[in-house]
Amino acid sequence: MIFCGCGAMVINDFTGGTITHPGVAITWGLIVMAMIYAFGDISGAHFNPAVTVGFAVAKKFSWNEVPKYIGSQFIGAIAASLVLLFLFPESDLGATIPSIEPMKVFIIELLLSFFLMVVIINVSTGSKEIGPIAGIAIGSVILLEAMFAGPLTKASMNPIRSLAPALASGNFTHLWVYLTAPFIGMFLAVFSCKLVKSDNCCDDKC
Repeated sequence: MIFCGCGAMVINDFTGGTITHPGVAITWGLIVMAMIYAFGDISGAHFNPAVTVGFAVAKKFSWNEVPKYIGSQFIGAIAASLVLLFLFPESDLGATIPSIEPMKVFIIELLLSFFLMVVIINVSTGSKEIGPIAGIAIGSVILLEAMFAGPLTKASMNPIRSLAPALASGNFTHLWVYLTAPFIGMFLAVFSCKLVKSDNCCDDKC
């Protein structure tokens, strides 16, 4: 996911915009959709630590599994960023560098993450299962959010997606926003889902 998504951003800059912003947004949506269908029935296709923790909060996922999942997400994202660093050493590696003031970025990323988790928790049936439309729905909402918010915040919605390019490139500009807003937005989504449809959102202990 990181290699293709961030790679599209890097190659777009490298080639003077041949991919275009809509092309980058489509790349993000398509790679997420493809990875969900490829790995959804194996691991639940968790590529985002905020989603993993959100599922644990909703008691659809074991807290014991959370460290292993986040560790795997971190290793994969770092590996992808290092490959991009080798290929394009002068680039920012797709780092989430905001174009507006940090507090506005925080609010936008919180809302983007909220809407993403609302979709995920409503189309996913469990920690290692996906509904038949999950890949299309989740990929589409990522494409949509990247399309309109990408020019302002890079539409991260994923702490690991922001952390890995920052570590590889050494650019930590306003990184705190991207490490906090997605978690808060996804927690709010879980709690709002519980209020609206408690029978299907969380289990009896939620």
